[in-house]
Amino acid sequence: MRTHNCGELNINNLNETVTLCGWVQKVRNKGFMIWLDLRDQHGITQILFDQERTSKKIFDKLNTINREYVLQINGIVIERISKNNQINTGEIEILAQKINILNSSLTPPFTVENKTDGGEELRMKYRFLDIRREEISKNIQLRSKINFEIRKFFNKNGFLDIETPYLIKSTPEGARDFIVPSRINKGEFYALPQSPQTFKQLLVIGGIDKYFQIVKCFRDEDLRSDRQPEFTQIDCEMSFVDQKDVMNIFEGFIKELFFRVKNIKLNDFPILSYEDAMKKYGSDKPDIRFDMQIHNLNGVLKNNKIEIFENNDSNLCICIKEGAKLSRNQIDDLNNWVKNSEIKGKGFMWIKYNHDGTIKSSISKLIDNLKANEILKVCKGNFGDLIILVSGNNKTPFIQLGSLRIEIAKRLDLIKTKEFCPLWINDFPLFELDENTKKISSMHHPFTSPKVEDIELLDSTPENVYANSYDLVINGVEIGGGSIRIHDSKIQKKIFEILGFSKKDYLNQFGFLIEALEYGAPPHGGIAFGLDRLVALMANKQAIRDFIAFPKNNSGKDIMIESPNKISDDQLNELNLSINNE
Repeated sequence: MRTHNCGELNINNLNETVTLCGWVQKVRNKGFMIWLDLRDQHGITQILFDQERTSKKIFDKLNTINREYVLQINGIVIERISKNNQINTGEIEILAQKINILNSSLTPPFTVENKTDGGEELRMKYRFLDIRREEISKNIQLRSKINFEIRKFFNKNGFLDIETPYLIKSTPEGARDFIVPSRINKGEFYALPQSPQTFKQLLVIGGIDKYFQIVKCFRDEDLRSDRQPEFTQIDCEMSFVDQKDVMNIFEGFIKELFFRVKNIKLNDFPILSYEDAMKKYGSDKPDIRFDMQIHNLNGVLKNNKIEIFENNDSNLCICIKEGAKLSRNQIDDLNNWVKNSEIKGKGFMWIKYNHDGTIKSSISKLIDNLKANEILKVCKGNFGDLIILVSGNNKTPFIQLGSLRIEIAKRLDLIKTKEFCPLWINDFPLFELDENTKKISSMHHPFTSPKVEDIELLDSTPENVYANSYDLVINGVEIGGGSIRIHDSKIQKKIFEILGFSKKDYLNQFGFLIEALEYGAPPHGGIAFGLDRLVALMANKQAIRDFIAFPKNNSGKDIMIESPNKISDDQLNELNLSINNE
């Protein structure tokens, strides 16, 4: 039906007779001349209808054409008088000779252009129209290209692409399961997988050396810009590997992906322990595109008989280079942000070191200029800088400064937005304690192996055990997490016991895995990457929704197809279910 797409013709095609197909994006009628922008997935080509060179029949037909009509255009490539360097076809246009209306269209509810007048919910309701927009179309094309390069890499490196089940049993993995009732087995339920974790372990126990899968996963949890109830993982597992082996091959994977897709050569990835990441950046997924590290002031502020500093375990600060230029209103606004943000901090103290040598502070009654200068020295700061201090216990002051660090960088444009700075975070604690419930839980999941040297601590001080785990972070976004798995059934049972499982409970939920571990399980480990996050990151975007063809809204609904929806009484009866409307 067409000889070319709408994005490929250029000045080298002059005088060629061509046929294009696509959608009408815009019509500009000057009476004696009509211009029409024809769009497809590949781009836009301007079509010219000239009263002197175009038949009256075609001109009359144009009066019936509106936005999003589907057309077939036959004509000659000519040079545009007014060039448009914003599009690939901007040097040429098509002098139309024939026009065929392939289909009409209702008036779209929003303009199908990058700078659309449609709100997010409206665009999601008419997602099939939204996909026609260049921005969304390119996002989907980018995702397809990344998928292609992923499969090339894993095929080249000897990984087998193996599908695992979607209908499985409910097992606790940190989030709520989506539950599916069974019609045949009355009163019994499947669960949709939060990840293929246990199945990929069963595969390596089955002798599969290297496994990967681009797989849908499901978690019934609250939604954010980087979360969807159904999401896609690049899931990987390898036999006979240690942490270094896994990190080496998947660092190579990310390097190759960025080079193939974006022509970017990434440097070797630094490795930072979880403890150091929290101490330096207040986050286990630090953004290292800018500095502003956290400094410990205990050595300066302790033993000075100042109650606020003596009564807290951690007295910390960050130094904002040339931050003295911030006004009092700007500082107060940041303080209010800390108090009102998700971290709900108690606020911070500040010291301003002016270029003229004067020092202003919110705690001038507590510390003198001599002490303020000691603080500046610890931070390796200079006059012209602003220092922000927090005081507290446990992780709270670190998390507060970590969040504030990011907010300040955004407000002061300190982030190098075109750079990609990956790093590994390793040596996580194996367990973490919920401060509210006082219950111990796995920091990652219960199949993560403890460090060999810490195994003996499981019986006495499990809170001191470190995990053989690792996360890959790029620009403050965790894009991948993995670990060396437990391959000894005795240790796996011990981990379940520490987590509060009775023998009956862990055998009921994970008996199949424990039994498999007793049949010669090899040492193994792997990693899973969030594909949606990775694609958005590579496009320098935060929200993953625009990189998913048919996403859910913030309520977990697909408003285009009206899902989820109620089912009929007959279907409920088949499943032996009833609805409690209370």
